[in-house]
This record gives sequence, structure tokens and C-alpha cells, in this order.
Amino acid sequence: MTNNKLPDTPPEQAHWSSMKEAGTLTGMRFIYWVYRIFGRWVFSMTMYPVALYFLLTRHDQRRASKQFLRAHFRQRPDSWTMRPNNFHVLLHFKSFSEVILDKILGWLVKIDESDFVLTSPEKVEEFKNDTRGQLIIGSHFGNLEFCRGFMHRYRSKVINILLYDKHAGNFVKMMQKQNEESRLNVFQVDEFDVSTIMKLKEKIDAGEWVFIAGDRIPLSGIGRTVNVTFFGNNAPLPIGPYMLAKALACPVKLMFAYRDENEDNKVVFDVTPLCEKLELSRKTRNQDLERYAQTFADKLEEHCLKAPYQWFNFYDFWDPATNNAALQTLASKERKVS
Repeated sequence: MTNNKLPDTPPEQAHWSSMKEAGTLTGMRFIYWVYRIFGRWVFSMTMYPVALYFLLTRHDQRRASKQFLRAHFRQRPDSWTMRPNNFHVLLHFKSFSEVILDKILGWLVKIDESDFVLTSPEKVEEFKNDTRGQLIIGSHFGNLEFCRGFMHRYRSKVINILLYDKHAGNFVKMMQKQNEESRLNVFQVDEFDVSTIMKLKEKIDAGEWVFIAGDRIPLSGIGRTVNVTFFGNNAPLPIGPYMLAKALACPVKLMFAYRDENEDNKVVFDVTPLCEKLELSRKTRNQDLERYAQTFADKLEEHCLKAPYQWFNFYDFWDPATNNAALQTLASKERKVS
């Protein structure tokens, strides 16, 4: 595919893994304290100055937010009263702060079933009654904690989360201390070696679930990606989830959970089967990988169109050249440190 660079793309931007952590563990505890003492409405109001701070100080993330919102504007201009500007970026950052609270609540508070809108109750029912191990591909759109929390309501399943981001790992560990009943394992991975795949295969064979994100370029670089069409332009997506699915030989699901203002701010929960067993032909391997990744991208775009402020990839999502250059810079810095 030809990479058609989006307008509004900054000349250079850091790879997502090198960006500063948006909130410390202390900050997360503070967020939860404000919510517990003053309630959701007051918490929501206090997040406006926080969002303004990030708007003024996080230039790369501000540009990335505006880039995505304008991509949405080009696809759905009837959803906007004007072309997205810094005010809309402010709302985007504020939405992110709300999701941080929801992530915490997803671990600590039992979410009432009436707070969810199921896109397909039949598929959810079929999924929760399936005793087989499953590979679940999610994203940094919406709130994956809702997915885990929702499924835990029905079955005492062991969930294994694969994370590239050490900051996300710190958050999960903090939440595990707060909720000792959580049947959840975290794997910090840079890439999949044989021993890691064997461990995951054992868990799948035991009927456990494995969660992995399908929307961020791996630390190993752009060579481990395929191009897909996303919001009308080419974007790189990792092949890792599909190579892992091939090795695990298990059912694969796509899962999304996010708050939608059009649904009275309830949580939309969607489970979509990708395949019963992922197949890759030697002759058409790249085309097969592109097809699976495009199915994920299409489903991701479908939900992003409904709730653009739930998109939380605050980096240049479309430009592989920028991401690859940033990866090389990051690797060079890490070599100097070591």
C-alpha cells in the first residue's frame, strides 16, 4: 500500500513508548480520592484545569490529538459544528482524565450491569459460556478495564495481560494490591520469544484468557507491522497479535469498551469474533496478516467514529517513517545509558 501522509502531521514526533507518563501512581490515588470525597460531578469539573495544563505543556500530544480529531472531521463533518481546534483538544484531554478514573473504578468498584450497552448480547453470552482459552485483541481506544471487569462478573477466569508499556504495568500492579481477589497476571514483553509463547500456550490450554493490544507499533520497529487503511489513510499496525494467535491456535476475539455520550454516557461493550483458529499461508502470509489487521482496523474505526474523544493514542498514528525514526533514536539513547 502507498502511505498517503495525513495533513496536520507534525514534522517529527516521539514513538509512543518514549513519551512521558501522563500520570504518576500518586496522581492516580489523588484522582480516586477526589472522586470518593466529592463525587463524579466535582471530579469532572476539576479535570478541566488539569486538561488545560496538558494542552499547554504537552505539544506532541496536542498535535496528535488535533490530527486525529481532524481525521474524524474529514470522515464525519456532520458530527462537528466546526473544524476541531484547541478547544476540542482540551475536551479530548479531559476525556482521558475521566478514563483514568474509570480504569481505577473498573478494578475497585463492581460495575452495575445496567451501566452497559451490549452491541450483541448473543455474542457476549456465547463468549462467556465458552470454556476454551481465548486470545482477546483490544486497543487504546476506550477503557480495557471495563472489558476485564465486565467479564469477571460472570466467570472466575484467569486473565493474562501482555503489556509493552512499563507505566501501564505499574498501574496494574498498584490495582492488584488494592484488589487481592483479582485473578490476573501481567506479562511485560518487548517481543515474543519461544519461552513466552510456551507459557501463554499453557495458559490457553488451561482455559485462560490472554489480552493484547492491536493498535501500537512494537518496540522492535516498523518491520513488524503491516499497512492498513484507517480513516482513509494508511497506518501501520503490529503483526504480533496475529503471529501470537497463529502460535496459540485458539479462538480470537476483538473487544472494545468505551463510554458513549449518545448512549447516555453508558459503557458500550462489543465482542466480535475474528476467527476460530488463525491461519497463515506460506504463499500469502503478508496478505493474510494484512487482512486480519484490516478487520481489526475496520472495527476500531467503526467505534472511533461513534466516540472520537475515546481515542487515546496521542502520537502520530499514521506516519511509519516518523515512528521508525523515533524508534531508532530511542534505541540509540538506551544503548548510551546501558
